[in-house]
Amino acid sequence: MTPLQLLYEDNHILAVNKAASDIVQGDATGDVTLAERVAGYLKEKHGKPGNVFVGIVHRLDRPVSGVVIFARTSKALERMNVLFREGGVHKRYWAVVDARPPKDADSLVHWVTRNPEQNKSYAAPRPVPGAREAHLSYRLAAVLERYFLLEIDLKTGRHHQIRAQLAAIGCHIKGDLKYGARRSNPGGGIHLHAREVSFEHPVRKTTLTIVAPPPPDPVWDAALAALGAPTDLKGRD
Repeated sequence: MTPLQLLYEDNHILAVNKAASDIVQGDATGDVTLAERVAGYLKEKHGKPGNVFVGIVHRLDRPVSGVVIFARTSKALERMNVLFREGGVHKRYWAVVDARPPKDADSLVHWVTRNPEQNKSYAAPRPVPGAREAHLSYRLAAVLERYFLLEIDLKTGRHHQIRAQLAAIGCHIKGDLKYGARRSNPGGGIHLHAREVSFEHPVRKTTLTIVAPPPPDPVWDAALAALGAPTDLKGRD
């Protein structure tokens, strides 16, 4: 289990950099969740004798890394839920894909259908029964030796949306066997990273931007080098 990597903390919210192996909320595996680990951290840090409140604001798929926000109070949780529901949170992702997209920058609109039995979503170019409209925009941020780095601004939050939409245009995320990658990554993670989240602080009402460095990995390191980006960016006001 990787150590907890804190990105931001105050009395109202806390953000961590999720590793690809972490699970945010409990599932059939029974594995220790990120929420439980955050609660343990807060309990130890503040010496609280009873249960510690940790509100799950949003989730990332298990093989995805990056920013995850938790609420430390019920008031913060309620307000963060409203922000996410009403589109008040700007979410930016990085994806390393195996093919150059048809355009170096574009906005994608698909209709996404979820198959619960397969735990998979399918993106169609036009409306189909039971589908939900999905929007994202991307730009080609860097060309690597064998891969391409896309920077993605997520407009809607559908199940496996980025994975399904990129697969629909022939760009498979490195390691994502479920959506067409040729081979898996060691450890089962994929090269999709929740890079940045920006929103109005639920109590202070100031703009908060939280940035997560990608996991240590030769491909991510090559992407950072291509961008000329530092590897130790933390959350910032």
